[in-house]
Amino acid sequence: MSEPGANGDYILEARGLRKSFGDLEVLKGVDFRVRSGELVFVIGPSGSGKSTLLRCFNRLEEPSAGSVVVHGVDLMARSTDINAMRRRIGMVFQSFNLYPHLRVRSNVTLALRRVLRKPRVEADRIAEAALARVGLADKADAYPSELSGGQQQRVAIARALALEPQLVLFDEPTSALDPELVGSVLTVMRDLRAAGMTMVVVSHEMRFAREAADRVVFMDDGCIVEEGSPEEIFERPRSPRLREFVAEVTR
Repeated sequence: MSEPGANGDYILEARGLRKSFGDLEVLKGVDFRVRSGELVFVIGPSGSGKSTLLRCFNRLEEPSAGSVVVHGVDLMARSTDINAMRRRIGMVFQSFNLYPHLRVRSNVTLALRRVLRKPRVEADRIAEAALARVGLADKADAYPSELSGGQQQRVAIARALALEPQLVLFDEPTSALDPELVGSVLTVMRDLRAAGMTMVVVSHEMRFAREAADRVVFMDDGCIVEEGSPEEIFERPRSPRLREFVAEVTR
């Protein structure tokens, strides 16, 4: 998908990330790296710092300390245009964040036209290609209220893809969906993986992590406790805390 950045073939490299909210330390010196084309799942109990970590990767949350380098660019440097970098880092949230008064096509083209200044015809072409990629080419003229939750989340993914990001961050992308709608979103993410998209996913979808992840990272209490292949994490956990977590989520 992308040529290697300045840090070898790591498209994302975070070192010593710390984040505190007042007296509460949520991240306690996290090191995290992702190779180009890799799908990394971040799992762990609620409150372990997973979503905060993800939001530090594009500075939606400002780290209290540490560094984040994406494709060779230091996101913490004063000279870095963070808005330009965020266009290279797609983000898909738990809530779909679609504009209810805009049709699907307009939701997807909004940033293309207003931020990238693409002509309407070109923006529409890009949007329609992105919608086709998530299986919603026929919904371009619909309003969000006319779509299921799963379809709305797929529109949100198309919106992220339209900016041609080098990395996509998913923050609990299926947690707001009814169980029967989860599969359509996971299918899109499988297709993205097959196409070589680099992704970091915070999720409770353990079956999907087992099937699709290249690597699984287990967090607890603001730290990375263990990481490895899905087989290592789910079948041969080393730490007592991970063994306890796996036993609980696989009941």
